[in-house]
Amino acid sequence: MESYEVLRERIAVACRVLAVTGLVEHILGHVSARTGPDRLLVRGRGPAERGLAFTVVDDIRQVGLDGDSSAASGWKAPSELPIHTEIMRSRPEVTAVVHAHPPAVVAASVADLPWLPLMGSYDIPAARLAHDGIPVWPRSALIRRRDLAEQMTSCLGDRPVVVLRGHGLVAVGTGDPAQAVAEAVTRALAVDSLARTTLAVAATGAPLRPVPDEDIDELPDLGPAFNISAMWRHLAARAEHEGPDTPLRP
Repeated sequence: MESYEVLRERIAVACRVLAVTGLVEHILGHVSARTGPDRLLVRGRGPAERGLAFTVVDDIRQVGLDGDSSAASGWKAPSELPIHTEIMRSRPEVTAVVHAHPPAVVAASVADLPWLPLMGSYDIPAARLAHDGIPVWPRSALIRRRDLAEQMTSCLGDRPVVVLRGHGLVAVGTGDPAQAVAEAVTRALAVDSLARTTLAVAATGAPLRPVPDEDIDELPDLGPAFNISAMWRHLAARAEHEGPDTPLRP
C-alpha cells in the first residue's frame, strides 16, 4: 500500500511538471503507471477539476485495461484512456505512459517538419531520440476508441515516443513504475526541446541539417542516474517552486 500511494504521488507531481514546463495547458493531458498485468493508475478528472497544475493525489485512481473503475462517484477517467490501455496491452514492458500537448510539437507536426537530430551535446537525449527515429501518427483524431488507439500504438511500435500530428505526443517508460513515470516525462521534454529548436531554425529559412553520425557517436550515454533521476529531482523541485501552493494531499 505504501508503494501504491508513492506511485499516486509520483503521477500527481508528473502532471504538475507537465504544466510548469508548458507541455500541457489548462485541463488537457494525462499520465499513467502500471500497477499490475491488467491494472493502471491514471490521472482523471473530478467534479472540481482545476487543471494539471493543480493536480492532487485524489485525482489519481486505478482502472483496468478494459476501462472498469471502482473510483468514487464524480471521478472520471480521461476520454483518451485507450491511449494508455492499448499501449500497455500490446507492450507488457511499458509501465508508464505520458500524453501531452506541447504547442511546439503540435506546430512542428502540422508544418510536417522532419524530426532530425539537429543538436548534439546541447540535448543528448533529444539527439538520440531523433537519430533513432521518431514516428509520427498522421491522424489528429481524439483517441477515444480502441481501434484508434490500436492504430496509434502500431505507429509507436517499439519506440519510446510517438508524435501525434496536430495533437501532441505520447511517451512511455519501462521498469519500476515510479522511475518509468520520470523516464516518460523526460522523454516528452526531449521531444519538446527538439520541436522548439526545429521551429527556430526553420523560421530563419536555413536548411535543417542533421548532426553527422560521427558526432552522434561521440555523445556519451550519461545513464538513467543523470538523464532521468537527476533531471526528475530538478523537475519536481521546479514544480514545487513555480507551481501553485496547493498540497498534494489534503
